[in-house]
Amino acid sequence: MSHGRLRILVEGALMVALGLVLSFVKVYTLPNGGSITLGSMIPVLIFSLRYGAPAGFLAGVAHGLLQLIVEPYFVHPAQVILDYPLAFGLLGLAGLLQTRPLAGVALGIAGRFVSHYLSGVIFFAQYAPEGMSPFLYSALYNGSYLLPEMIISALVVALALRSFARPQNVEKARREG
Repeated sequence: MSHGRLRILVEGALMVALGLVLSFVKVYTLPNGGSITLGSMIPVLIFSLRYGAPAGFLAGVAHGLLQLIVEPYFVHPAQVILDYPLAFGLLGLAGLLQTRPLAGVALGIAGRFVSHYLSGVIFFAQYAPEGMSPFLYSALYNGSYLLPEMIISALVVALALRSFARPQNVEKARREG
């Protein structure tokens, strides 16, 4: 394995581990799964923006599988796939917009939303209040925690970009290079 590939693998593992640790810092937890955290998706999103969608997808899948091990919520095998490896893997979509990082953050989290939304419509429709469409219920439920997560993630990524884009930081990075 080349030095570059090893570096990407190690950085990916560190980002997945950091995302898992951040997932334990919950601002709010919803009753049927999902929570607002202190930016638990940010490490995978940043990794995706650095190394592209395929690497980001793999890191996201790893993060999702760890979430399944640590905080499982299981009702059906297809639901597990939608809510864990696929949902978190779709965070890797951020890597499709490497030149537009904030749009990448939104795309990655939108991908995760779609996966959870489908799971909600298919497997959690019974939780919808009487008379409410399962489609609307799933959109509102999943949006209630993923929208704040997207705002937190976008703010942190924007602040990081501002910090790293400062001329003194660019020059320092070149010298340390």
